[in-house]
Amino acid sequence: MIESLPQLIISMILFLILFFGIGFLLNMLLRSTWIMAIIYPLIVVWIVDSINFLEYFTAPVASITALMSDLRALYLADILILSSGLVGTVLAGIAIRMLRVRGYQMF
Repeated sequence: MIESLPQLIISMILFLILFFGIGFLLNMLLRSTWIMAIIYPLIVVWIVDSINFLEYFTAPVASITALMSDLRALYLADILILSSGLVGTVLAGIAIRMLRVRGYQMF
């Protein structure tokens, strides 16, 4: 759990910049504007969830129930940090789209 406000703010900025950079590079390399915004919820599940990936196929109801329980147990600070990562991925998609509209072919 985040214990101080400066630590929360720094964590939010780091997640925003980290996922903006990852999203920008993926969008540029794969030429798909919103790929990281689509993948990001899977990354959040991977960060939050404590269940093995294969259990989603062997026991789907129990796995999804446990995932919902884990998501409900998140603190406000965790939600804010993960949300700032989503904002970073959306901003990366907007930046790529703006560069493409302005004629930059490499993007």
